[in-house]
Amino acid sequence: MNASPIALRFDLRGRAPGLLLAVAVALVAWWLGRLIPLIGGPVIGILLGIAVRNVAAPDARFTPGIAFAGKQVLQWSIVALGFGLSLTQVAKTGLESLSVTLVTLTVAFLSAWALGRGLGVHDKLKILIGVGTAICGGSAIAAVTPIIKPDEHDTAFAISTIFLFNVVAVLLFPLLGHALNLSDLGFGLWAGTAINDTSSVVAAGYSYSHAAGDYATIVKLTRATLIIPICLILAFAVAAREKKKGASDFSLRRIFPWFILWFLAASALRTMGLIPAELLPPLHVVAEFLIIVALTAIGLSADLRKMIASGARPILLGFGVWAAVSMSSLAVQLLIGQL
Repeated sequence: MNASPIALRFDLRGRAPGLLLAVAVALVAWWLGRLIPLIGGPVIGILLGIAVRNVAAPDARFTPGIAFAGKQVLQWSIVALGFGLSLTQVAKTGLESLSVTLVTLTVAFLSAWALGRGLGVHDKLKILIGVGTAICGGSAIAAVTPIIKPDEHDTAFAISTIFLFNVVAVLLFPLLGHALNLSDLGFGLWAGTAINDTSSVVAAGYSYSHAAGDYATIVKLTRATLIIPICLILAFAVAAREKKKGASDFSLRRIFPWFILWFLAASALRTMGLIPAELLPPLHVVAEFLIIVALTAIGLSADLRKMIASGARPILLGFGVWAAVSMSSLAVQLLIGQL
C-alpha cells in the first residue's frame, strides 16, 4: 500500500532536475517570444534547447525530467489548446475552405512521400515534415510525435525546417499576393492553407489587409482540426504495423492517442459555452507555455551532430513540400473561381 506514494515521490524527485531545466529555458523562450512574435516562443524554445544541449549537455540525472516534458507535457499542451478552439466558430469558413484544404493536405503527404523517397529521407522524418507542412507546423509535429515516436533530433530538425519556410512565407506571401492581385479573401485562403504555423499565418494575413487576416486565421483554425483524423489514421497504421511484426505486448488501447479525445472534449466544452469567458485568456497562456516547455525539452534532447549528419536532404524535402502546397492552393482557387 505504501509503494505507490513512495514510487510517486521517487518519480517526482527523479524528474525534477530535467523538468526544472526545461521550465527555466522555456521561461526565457516565452519572454523572447513576446519580444519577437514573428518567431514565437515555441520555436525559440526548441532553438534554445538545442543550444543548451550542444554547448553544455545536461548529464544523465536530467534525462527523466526532459523525457517527461517532451512527451507527457507535450500531450497536456495539445489538450489545453482545445479550450481555445470553438468548433462552431469555424464551421462556416471551414466548409467554404474545405476543398482547398483537402487538396493541399493530399498534396503535402504525396509530395513528402515522393520527394522523401527520391531524396532518401527516412519514413518518420518524412511524416513529421509532411504533417507539419500540411496542417499546423510545430503543433502538428508535436501532436504526432507520441504516436510515431521519432528520435528527438528528427523532431527538432522537422520543426526547425518548418520554421525556416514559415519565415520565408511571412516575408514573401504578401509581396506575391499583391503581384498576383489577389482579393482579400483569396489571399486569406491562400495564407490559411499554405503557411504552416498559426502565428505566421496571422502575421502574413494582417500584413496584407485586415479582412485577409481575419479570413486566414479562421481557415487556419479549421485546418488545425484535421490533426485529429490524421493522428487517428497514424495510430491505426502504427497498430497494423506492430501487429504484423507479431509484437506480443502490443495493444491498440496502449498506442491509441487518448489525448486527442481529451482535446475534443476541451473543444466541445468551449463550443457549448461551458468555459467562462474570463478563463479563456489564462487557458490560452497555459496552453502556449506548456507547448513551449515541451518543445524546449525536445530541443534539450536533440543531438546537433546527428542533425548535421542528416545533411541538406530534409531541408530540400521541406522546401519541395512547402512549394507544392503553396502552388496547389492557388491552382485550386483558380479552378473554383475563389481568387
